[in-house]
Amino acid sequence: MSRSELRDALAHLILGGELTLTSAEVADKGGLSIEDGQRLWRALGFADTGDSIAYGEPDVDAIATVAAALDGEVMDEQTVFRMTRALGTTMARLADWQVTTLVEQIERDVHAGRAATRLDAAVELAETAAPGFEHLMIYAWRRHLAAASARMEALGAAEEELLSTTMTVGFADLSRFTSLSNGLDDNSLGALVENFETRCSDIVTAHGGRVIKTLGDAVLFVTDDPAEGTRTALDLVKQIALRAELPNICVGLATGSVVSRLGDVYGPPVNLAARLSHVARSNRVLVDDATAAAITGEFDTRALPPRPLRGFGNVSPITVSERRSFRSR
Repeated sequence: MSRSELRDALAHLILGGELTLTSAEVADKGGLSIEDGQRLWRALGFADTGDSIAYGEPDVDAIATVAAALDGEVMDEQTVFRMTRALGTTMARLADWQVTTLVEQIERDVHAGRAATRLDAAVELAETAAPGFEHLMIYAWRRHLAAASARMEALGAAEEELLSTTMTVGFADLSRFTSLSNGLDDNSLGALVENFETRCSDIVTAHGGRVIKTLGDAVLFVTDDPAEGTRTALDLVKQIALRAELPNICVGLATGSVVSRLGDVYGPPVNLAARLSHVARSNRVLVDDATAAAITGEFDTRALPPRPLRGFGNVSPITVSERRSFRSR
């Protein structure tokens, strides 16, 4: 195949069909006004295409799905577009993540002679791997949806409890990341960040917590129980310190009322956990008063001298460690 043919074949494999329609035509065939069609694309994170031929039958099906939801009585218009925006934001990040990961595989295939060009390698991956990963994506979404629904149901019937609940928030931050990153090339920096995020995610999940987001040199996570959150933090310090290829980390924990919206968490505990991680020494865990009170008797704690934390005034951070066992002589 020529380069243009390969490019067309790749687009066809990914999009699932030929592009034959303009934005006005696809909106009309799907049952939406052009205004609502454009609103849908923007909610999904796509730019307006004007009169260009940029859509196909799968796009008609997507428009029809939204049109049916708007005509139904289950979700109102605001909810439909909020759900659409959540999907678009999440899928955009997922697509970027997947493509940057696949680029490394493609480069290896080309260098090893398993593919003539990058486009050849990309087409082969789209033909063989994409269907299985599409199935896995739906499976993972369903499992996470079931877990999120269970968490929501466990909060109770009161409406005010559904989006706001008490959690322990953790903020794990790489020490001296800025100076370290300045001395690394792009590939080494990317590998370091991916390694750090992977290790942290595995540890948090193993302790029953959830990673809310990663920020390159930091990971924000939550747990329902202060003691388990503390065990998670101490395990993060222990496990990351064992990795010679990773720098030390600092962890802050805070417990209190947290608002969950847009796949993120907000509230004073989130900000306080971040502030505590920024003043913690390398390979140390600092907690707030609420967390310390909840773990009394399970861990050794020691209050440090007060220091100013932006937005919280003078705060006495509390350092926490595993409780030492004493043996009689």
